[in-house]
Amino acid sequence: MRDALMRLLEPPIEALGYELVDIEFAREGRGGVLRIFIDAQAENSGTGVTVDDCARVSHAVSQVLETQDPIKGHYTLEVSSPGFDRILRTLGHFERFVGERIFAELKVPLDGRRRYVGVLKSVAEGTIVVEVDGTAHSLPLERIQKARLRP
Repeated sequence: MRDALMRLLEPPIEALGYELVDIEFAREGRGGVLRIFIDAQAENSGTGVTVDDCARVSHAVSQVLETQDPIKGHYTLEVSSPGFDRILRTLGHFERFVGERIFAELKVPLDGRRRYVGVLKSVAEGTIVVEVDGTAHSLPLERIQKARLRP
C-alpha cells in the first residue's frame, strides 16, 4: 500500500514544488492515520517547510485521495516536515546529506554488522561510504533497509 500511495501522491506534491519524503499509514481503532512527510525540493532545501506549505499539500492530496479512494474506511490525514531525523530513501537524499551524521541499517549483515552510525562521506555507483569511529564502510544502497539523519 505504501508504494502505491507514493506513486499516486508524488506527482501532485512535486507539482506544488515539494518533495515527498515518506508516507506512513497506521491503523488506529476503526480507522487510521495517513502521515505524509514533505520537504522543499532540493534546489530550495534551505527554505524549510511551513504550516502553510503543509496546508497547501494537505488540500491537494485530499483531492487526489477523494478521487482515487485508495484507502478504504475512515482515516485522518497529517502532513508535516520530515524533522531533524529525516528518512533517507533515495539516491538524491544521500547525495544531499553528504557530510552529515546518519544511521543506516542493512537488510542482511555485511561483515557481521547490520547497523552503522557515522558520517556519510560519499555516494557513488550505488554505494554510500559511512565513516564510523575513523573506519570507512562501503554500504551498497540496495542492501540498506532503512536510513535516517542522526542529529
